[in-house]
Amino acid sequence: MPIDMPEWVRDAVFYQIFPDRFASSAAVAKPGPLEPWDAPPTAHGFKGGDLIGIAEHLDDLLDLGVSALYLTPIVMSASNHRYHAYDYLRVDPLLGGDPALRILLDGAHERGMRVILDGVFNHCGRGFWPFHHVVENGAASLYRNWFHLDPTVLAGLGQIDPYPDRGGRHRGGEARGYRAWWNLPALPKLNTDEPAVRDYLLGVAEHWLRFGADGWRMDVPQEIDDPSFWRAFRQRCRAVDPDSYLVGEIWDEAPDWLRGDRFDALMNYPLATAILGFVGGPNLDVGLIERHDTYRRMIDILDGPAFAQRLERLMTNYDPAVIAVQLNLIGSHDTPRALSVLGHDGLALRHAMLLQATLPGAPCIYYGDEIGMDGGLDPDNRRAYPTGPEPGDRAVRDFVRSIMAARRAHVALRRGSVTVAATGERAVAIRREADGHLAVVAVNPGPDAARLVIRLPDDRPLRALTLPDLPVGAIGDATDSAVGGEANASVVVLPPTGALVLVDD
Repeated sequence: MPIDMPEWVRDAVFYQIFPDRFASSAAVAKPGPLEPWDAPPTAHGFKGGDLIGIAEHLDDLLDLGVSALYLTPIVMSASNHRYHAYDYLRVDPLLGGDPALRILLDGAHERGMRVILDGVFNHCGRGFWPFHHVVENGAASLYRNWFHLDPTVLAGLGQIDPYPDRGGRHRGGEARGYRAWWNLPALPKLNTDEPAVRDYLLGVAEHWLRFGADGWRMDVPQEIDDPSFWRAFRQRCRAVDPDSYLVGEIWDEAPDWLRGDRFDALMNYPLATAILGFVGGPNLDVGLIERHDTYRRMIDILDGPAFAQRLERLMTNYDPAVIAVQLNLIGSHDTPRALSVLGHDGLALRHAMLLQATLPGAPCIYYGDEIGMDGGLDPDNRRAYPTGPEPGDRAVRDFVRSIMAARRAHVALRRGSVTVAATGERAVAIRREADGHLAVVAVNPGPDAARLVIRLPDDRPLRALTLPDLPVGAIGDATDSAVGGEANASVVVLPPTGALVLVDD
């Protein structure tokens, strides 16, 4: 099957926003008291961020180099993260409602920016109106087949209890009378085998694309283990918007999902964890990693050859058209902050973001990473974005702005082929080529200098880009004994914790 990908994603830089935590606008009235903005976040507290607040910061994001936004869920929900939807067809009034989304979309599109939304089709909140109908009417409800009810409930011999945890336990209690995601009573699992449910959910996907969204990031799609559902999802989304970008939240390598009939891309956690394991090395916060259910099995300390091997696998495991549009992240609302994983090593964070920006795929910055925000496990990784004229670490932002500008200016840093040009004990050099142009990205996160022998064309002069706050390497002497008389070979000399980006245009 031909693999048809939205062309715009190849050049995109995404910025992931948790709307309750990014920015609050005075234009959106709040119905009650909020958790203090600068206080540590809690599981249930609301900070009061909204969509108008995001719209008011679009110029700052554009200046950073962002060309697309990924918003975690924005529909009506009783949770601050809004993965517990109770109305899929209305924007939460706490975020400003549908009018605020209109303002944000129009403002983004006027600036040439795209916006993708987060969809949760596997489960809903227990306040979802069809589920409420079942709670009230049991087996007599017309919506009984929208969920996975116990046989005793369907036979009229039992009742649903959506609040079995009201005995004082924070998240305990098994869902009684129905299936729930991870057996959490607040998350009834939808029965996507039911035609009415499928049509409703696919209609939701169409509705927000018609409203102006540019694509979807879908939550836990593997929980709906039905290729026909996702094929229909793709067909109906593309019928509304042929350029819509469709991303699945799948943490592992999953080529079967990227054959051109379901998703365009996945959230590229395998690349993220490889980058973190390489640039963090022995400085990784192992204790924090071990407390994360997924990171504990995905992040290992990687030297240069091991990272190169991991990279070569990831660059060949999918069709090149897929690799070009993968959503490349180094952290998200579901992981500890990258800076915290890296043991608060600011240079390692810069190395990670440099690799993220220059490998094939669309880099996705988790809000605040560009100013060095830290944070541990949920909810600490969802802190409010700092306020003030110079929030966070300005030096990190300047670095990110610089590398994203370089990516935008040099086609070989964002498109085309990728090969590992050389490796050292703690170093790697990557060669990229696109449209007749060449770029080389060399990174040495280690404490010792590194010397890498790579092939460079004699007829194409290369120049080094400035990398703020990183020690910059150089091309060594052509007579260096490390070359050994090899034709077109050069030595790249990298200082400790240094890097080098070479371009020919």
